[in-house]
Amino acid sequence: MERPSISVGERNWARFARLFARTAIGLLAGYLALAILVDPYDSGRSTLLSAGAIRPQGPRTAAALRGRDPAFEGAVFGNSHIQLVEPERLTAATGIPFVQLSVPATGPGEQLALLAWFLRHHPAPKAIVLSVDDFWCIDDPALPNDKPFPFWLYSHDPLAYLRGLLRFSVAQEVVGRVSWILGSRRKRARADGWWDYEPDYLRLGDLDGERFRVARETPVPDEPTPGKAGPSFPAADRLATVLAALPPETAVVMVFPPVYAAGLPRPGTARDRAEAACRGAMAAALGRHARSALVDGRRERPALHDPALFFDQTHYRHGLARPLADEIAAALRRLQGSLAP
Repeated sequence: MERPSISVGERNWARFARLFARTAIGLLAGYLALAILVDPYDSGRSTLLSAGAIRPQGPRTAAALRGRDPAFEGAVFGNSHIQLVEPERLTAATGIPFVQLSVPATGPGEQLALLAWFLRHHPAPKAIVLSVDDFWCIDDPALPNDKPFPFWLYSHDPLAYLRGLLRFSVAQEVVGRVSWILGSRRKRARADGWWDYEPDYLRLGDLDGERFRVARETPVPDEPTPGKAGPSFPAADRLATVLAALPPETAVVMVFPPVYAAGLPRPGTARDRAEAACRGAMAAALGRHARSALVDGRRERPALHDPALFFDQTHYRHGLARPLADEIAAALRRLQGSLAP
């Protein structure tokens, strides 16, 4: 049988398809090469254009440079419930250079990823401060995140990093970083990562107004939050593994951040028992590291009943954040003292 002949049009289309494929592959390879060299978030995977300073950006990506900065020997991890703790205050009280690596609206999965990144670049840090709130009580072993987070940026897997670079938003950052590097007047973010959110809250209105009052004063239900009642707390298991592998010289302080009185469960309720079980699991995980201490910001005291110190039930003001920082620093000093022969 004779083979069917291929028309000129079909041959031209085949050549065009091959040319298009080669061009697309070439452009993709060229972009990836450029993105790797530019290293849009200064993760250290390429140092060709590293400027030693942080371009203004959100903390989710800024932690890539902050977390690997050798100038810092201690770090604070958590979310907005620990964000107002000033690293400069901790540094002044302990002599340990601290960086704030807390990221708003994150839970244990994201925070453990950032802790792993910090430890990857600081194998023997002097101190770690970890805020543990009710997000850590989740019973899902996958530790899912509610808000987008660039896990690829902090991954050990080179292929995960390459896939992350293919995002359109990252391509925009590649262009933005090149423009920033070439600019004559570079705006810089704080190296230590501290961000004071109190002015932003105050711009929303009067603390005594209806908006803040309702958010602050509405009692929590007596039943536990679904998915946070135990009996298993996989985040505690993951944390225990990490802490057990730390060098014995590293001081670790776990913080249960303050909660306004109306946000605390009534004693004896199912919610009270569930939250106590979660905190117990976290404290047990902390016990896997010998040089550790627990700072309980939830313990009963007059400050937890003062509405002037809270925006809502879990976001507090400087009047509470600064004493909390001092309490953390005192715990760190005690742990430092235990190193003495």
